[in-house]
Amino acid sequence: MTHVPARQQLPPGLASLADHEQQARQHLDDNAWAYFSGGAADEISLRSNRSAWDALPLWPRVLRPLAGGHTRVELLGRTLAHPILLAPVAFQRLAHADGEVAMAYAAAALGAGVVLSTQASMPLEAIAQAVLPDPGRGPLWFQVYLQPDRGFTRALVQRAEAAGYEALVLTVDAPTSGARDRERRAGFRLPPGTAPVNLAGMQAPPAPALGADQSAMFDGLLHHAPTWDDVAWLQSITRLPVLLKGVLHPADARQAVAAGVAGVIVSNHGGRTLDTAPATATALPRVVQAVGGAVPVLVDGGIRRGTDVLKAMALGASAVLVGRPAVWGLANAGATGVAHVLRMLRDELEIAMALTGCATLADATPALLAADSPD
Repeated sequence: MTHVPARQQLPPGLASLADHEQQARQHLDDNAWAYFSGGAADEISLRSNRSAWDALPLWPRVLRPLAGGHTRVELLGRTLAHPILLAPVAFQRLAHADGEVAMAYAAAALGAGVVLSTQASMPLEAIAQAVLPDPGRGPLWFQVYLQPDRGFTRALVQRAEAAGYEALVLTVDAPTSGARDRERRAGFRLPPGTAPVNLAGMQAPPAPALGADQSAMFDGLLHHAPTWDDVAWLQSITRLPVLLKGVLHPADARQAVAAGVAGVIVSNHGGRTLDTAPATATALPRVVQAVGGAVPVLVDGGIRRGTDVLKAMALGASAVLVGRPAVWGLANAGATGVAHVLRMLRDELEIAMALTGCATLADATPALLAADSPD
């Protein structure tokens, strides 16, 4: 039987996603806060994800007909009520006891898509049971980290297929973790009762014996790092569409299209892997140009306002994903808090559309971001 989250009251005074972040700090201990809020090294990419969206001006157009407008978009053969999905975030029970199930219920209630992390702290089947019965839900996708044991990865994919997941999202930008100083300072650890439950039973490969002149990274860990051949293997073992998450370079975007993937997600892992990697708002138009409309392009990283969502669509995104803001909502009020975050983003998107003269998201073109662009 699926766990049903209890309804919680929102704390007073939450008028923005930034308010949710400030409030969440009061609910999360130093351990969880370091994990969810921190980035890699000096956190330059973490900060630039946010500042890059801020730096893009929206040029409003006036006196345009707006009655009957909507936020609907098409994505992988489905019509979505709006272009907002929840990004995969590991170990959500660090933020709230209801964890990923609360996220799923809130997303379904608000018509948002869900991308469940391989490192979820609740079983993937429980999340599917929570989401699939809702006729107004968004897409349900499963994020994959390829494991050294291909047999285990195959079984995990088969579980996702059997549970009803509709696509696989392969994360490709994390062959190793970033240098996460904030986590190290906090001595981050998973508390009792929080674990990557969907990886239970997986046996880690034995560590190789290394010579004095060998690297634990290059001669050890990276022997199991995924390559383009692994993308092809994953596609060969599943009937589900496969999207690649973590694409920033246009050359990789072109290779992804050549590999036959169903979509790419422009992401720098929330600034948690390679510090000084470009902001996703900077990379997005380059990736969109590189794929040339062959596959949908999604984006995450630093999206905190409805105006950011509109800017992403104007740069050519098919949809956006949000991660940390949903975690703040979860920490503040469980499923109710996540729903509040999603509702605010959609409301702000509609306001931004109205004030820029966009009746639909098809009207959100690069001309919104440059006053001298042809209409």
